[in-house]
Amino acid sequence: MFYRLKTDFRLSIITLLGASAILGITPFAVFRFVQGNLLAALVDVTILAGIIVSVTYAWLTGRTERSGLFLAVMTSSSAVVVGAVTGEPGLFWVFPCLVTSFFLARPRLAIIINIGAILALMVQVDIFRSAVQMWSFAAGAVVVSACAYVFAHRNESQRERLEHLATIDPLTGVRNRRSMDQELALAVASADRTGLPYAVALLDLDHFKKINDEYGHSVGDEVLVDMVALTRQNTRRTDHLFRYGGEEFVLLLPGTHGAGLKTALNNLQQILRKHLKHPGGPVTASFGVAQLAHGESVDSWLARADAALYQAKASGRDCIIYADPDPEQSETASSQEECSLT
Repeated sequence: MFYRLKTDFRLSIITLLGASAILGITPFAVFRFVQGNLLAALVDVTILAGIIVSVTYAWLTGRTERSGLFLAVMTSSSAVVVGAVTGEPGLFWVFPCLVTSFFLARPRLAIIINIGAILALMVQVDIFRSAVQMWSFAAGAVVVSACAYVFAHRNESQRERLEHLATIDPLTGVRNRRSMDQELALAVASADRTGLPYAVALLDLDHFKKINDEYGHSVGDEVLVDMVALTRQNTRRTDHLFRYGGEEFVLLLPGTHGAGLKTALNNLQQILRKHLKHPGGPVTASFGVAQLAHGESVDSWLARADAALYQAKASGRDCIIYADPDPEQSETASSQEECSLT
């Protein structure tokens, strides 16, 4: 629970604002029931029910953007209804709702929601004591919305930049190990839910330390960048490449198994062998491949792929070793047909 709140910004905002709204509105609902103002009390209870449903939906489905948008529309609409039912005192609820919209929805959608709420209240001229009060309220509400928009827009840009820096490897432009952990966890959950096959290939460049030692780290960096470019050009858009550390990468292949998996990796191995070069000649790679087993954890899945990679290195490098060969493949397919002793 706390892990989701730490890692999902929008979910944490929805939960915090939902809890704050419940704590703030509940006393008014009770007070109005005691006073006998049943209409206003029912409005408060409806708002509370909508908030609870929206927060619960966000937690159960993970669709926080949809839940946040619904919550923003509902709170703004509720402010309009409260203003219509309670009159001038209800206008005080509008301003926190205007600000809250920008925490729940994207800035452009939030400004549209707020303008709609302001116009809906202005149409109800009986709420205001005079035209001056009405236009003063409208001006104040627009200024609050404009300031909140500027803040929310800047905050969203900063958050996207921070997320990019936290999940992208600066040298190669592929996602890093932190992002990989999240993606593999989602793959395991998806496989358990849908039965879709997943495979991971640990890819390690052969003799990479020697390249760095003899030609310098700048040449080694160029080799890594070229390898990533070749891999991206020769894999599917649905495949995901991550930098695992140093010259090691992880390739996640969803919906691939058996002969299809073997063909895809053989093709990638041949491409790298043919086109990946450094001043001293071609650069090859070794692969350790593991198909996700039913009910298997991420750690176990990666450990089997890592063991297969170690075997590929021990077999002479420039190899593809499968942790669990497909039954249709011959017993020697991974050790003879796909390895080149160097």
